Amino acid sequence: MPPSVKYWLKTLQSILCALLSVSLCCLLVVQPVIALNDGQQLVLESWELVNAGYLDPTKFDRIQWKRLRQKALEKPISTSNEAYSAIEEMLLPLEDPYTRLLRPQDYEALKKSNLGSEINGVGLQLGARNQDGEIVVIAPLEGSPAADAGVVSGTVLITVNGESPKSLGLEATAARLRGEVGSSVVVELQAPNREPEEITLERRSVDLRPVRTRRLRNESHTIGYLRITQFSEGVPEQVKEALQELSQKEVEGLILDLRNNSGGLVSSGLAVADAFLSNQAIVETRNKEGINDAIPAGTGRLYKGPMVTLVNGGTASASEILAGALQDNDRSQLLGSRTFGKGLIQSLTNLSDGSGLAVTVASYLTPNGRDIQNQGIEPDRVLELPEPLNPGSSEDRWLHDAEILMGANLDRNNLEQSMLHDSTSDPAINSGKSSQIIND
Repeated sequence: MPPSVKYWLKTLQSILCALLSVSLCCLLVVQPVIALNDGQQLVLESWELVNAGYLDPTKFDRIQWKRLRQKALEKPISTSNEAYSAIEEMLLPLEDPYTRLLRPQDYEALKKSNLGSEINGVGLQLGARNQDGEIVVIAPLEGSPAADAGVVSGTVLITVNGESPKSLGLEATAARLRGEVGSSVVVELQAPNREPEEITLERRSVDLRPVRTRRLRNESHTIGYLRITQFSEGVPEQVKEALQELSQKEVEGLILDLRNNSGGLVSSGLAVADAFLSNQAIVETRNKEGINDAIPAGTGRLYKGPMVTLVNGGTASASEILAGALQDNDRSQLLGSRTFGKGLIQSLTNLSDGSGLAVTVASYLTPNGRDIQNQGIEPDRVLELPEPLNPGSSEDRWLHDAEILMGANLDRNNLEQSMLHDSTSDPAINSGKSSQIIND
């Protein structure tokens, strides 16, 4: 019997703890003759964490990684800000926007978003475009000022209050967009195939509400609708509760909506995949040693009925893991448009002063070995553009298309079962409409 998702999550946690232990031991061994102050210790701590776990160590020779450590420690560092600047400058030659320092305030904001609480800001989920380093919108948060203003996936941020996001980097750009409720920020944006425009967004408290569900009914079928907008800490339990609720409503099929889900905690994405797959591969990972580890689902699943899944350019990271697993295992058709293409995994470590360090430690492939990074996942059926701006609303054409496809699939399944019943006259074969949500 293959190990379960819980086993692999515990193993991953153990590996990260081991990396941290090795890093701390290295700190003791490498300690120079001259004592380092707190700021310099922070620089050294960050260097060791990257050195121990970074996905592509072949970069180290090209950028003279050890020399970068020495240059950083030679700088006059007497304040936290000077230490942060030294670390950011040290990491820059890696040309990896996802390996980054998170200053204490930014680190706290990230942890709060992973817990699924409210955030204060304009509601933009950001990523870095690999080919040119531009900061782009993965997706706007539903009900946020950015969503209300019509900001769409793939939009490039040209300036934020006059500053260049490309120069600021991901975390600093996100920090500029957050702020007190009622305050404003001026952003210059360029949507795909559009001219640049400048807009003013008023910050407000945005309720993340990562899991939303309802029942869709027509004259022929009852279908469950489950939308996941991010994979924060409590999402697996919320998904379980949502599926149990839909079970009580006797839905015949499920539409899973991953549009504008920019990811979050990989562990949450794996746990949700476990609800739909049984003893099947979810994802394959590669670390610095090039080891491929297939992470399988457990032997039971919460939902085994028919389903289709909606994706778009805002579907990224952990949500791409789930979409790729469903597609490669022939568990669900994907409908919509090509996904974002973020196939890198970061470890997030608390630093000694309350800041955090994100380090790219692995990449992931779909069960069939497809590389997601910069590629994305092509859906089984591409839906007609322009893309609906309000996923899940009554004007959502893509959701309506998904309903039609699901209804057709259910009709075909019922017809096949009816024909089989007629040919065998076996009363044990049941073609009626019943709930497909079970615990097996």
